[in-house]
Amino acid sequence: MAMPLRQTVRVSTYLMQQKLRRREKFPLIVELEPLFACNLACEGCGKIQHPAGVLKQRMPVAQAVGAVLESGAPMVSIAGGEPLMHPQIDEIVRQLVARRKYVFLCTNALLMRKKLDKFTPSPYFTFTVHIDGLRERHDASVAKEGTFDEAVEAIKEAKRRGFRVTTNSTFFNTDTPQTIIDVLDYLNDELQVDEMMISPAFAYEKAPDQEHFLGVEQTRELFRKTFAGGNRRRWRLNHSPLFLDFLEGKVDFECTAWGIPNYSLFGWQRPCYLMADGYVATYRELIEETDWSKYGRGRDARCANCMAHCGYEPTAVLATMGSLKESLRAITDTVGANRRR
Repeated sequence: MAMPLRQTVRVSTYLMQQKLRRREKFPLIVELEPLFACNLACEGCGKIQHPAGVLKQRMPVAQAVGAVLESGAPMVSIAGGEPLMHPQIDEIVRQLVARRKYVFLCTNALLMRKKLDKFTPSPYFTFTVHIDGLRERHDASVAKEGTFDEAVEAIKEAKRRGFRVTTNSTFFNTDTPQTIIDVLDYLNDELQVDEMMISPAFAYEKAPDQEHFLGVEQTRELFRKTFAGGNRRRWRLNHSPLFLDFLEGKVDFECTAWGIPNYSLFGWQRPCYLMADGYVATYRELIEETDWSKYGRGRDARCANCMAHCGYEPTAVLATMGSLKESLRAITDTVGANRRR
């Protein structure tokens, strides 16, 4: 992974502690959704299709921080909706950083430049900007012109002020190896973001566009061609080598749905960030009372084409920790990526 060495050591130590305690299920990172409201209406998103009353709700700071602490995860990804629309998002971040949690604030960046003064650069805090392609492709995916240009300017300003900035890119069957190469080259070489995360889109049941989600074989072929020619090693990708192998079809894994649990206005979501089969009030209930054996490819039709990072990156990380060869490979990739910054 291309994460900073300090974070790599922290996460590795955490994973070793879970192994020594013989815990079978534990969170790697929590997906925290303190609101569902958004200032965009992306056609591939199923997260804003809630009644108006729900979209007006905002999670209290104490509730948001308490959920993360309850889980014990070393990292938290704050999503939504658009988290920068939350009036106390800076306080949520501040309290989590004060507890030495690694915080990734996921944003479309439309409000980012206006909100930068509310945040303080920290090795524990990162802006994660959603970029799905270069200008024309990105603006089409979010159904709003000018979004790409604003995101680029926000990234430049945040980096100028000393913030860590990463990106998250979701790809559909309308993408080609070249469109992916073009955007990752731009983010890696021209914008010089700290890290990049990539994922094939998940077919949300409530997403307006149901025609452009990738199948498993389509995903493998797409990333096999994208990674050809040494691109994988050149790009600062925030993924384990085994997850990238998985995207190419070099290895296959079962989903680790409990590895990145989701906490939202409704509580802890079963079974994962992508599917909502009910909610529970506590993290313990989520882990102990969910029938995890029901989910995954071959067991639930909704999982058939899923290769999203939130389900399979935890599997890849655990497989890495269980192999000396893969651990050394991951360390080598991390050192190399940090040298390329």
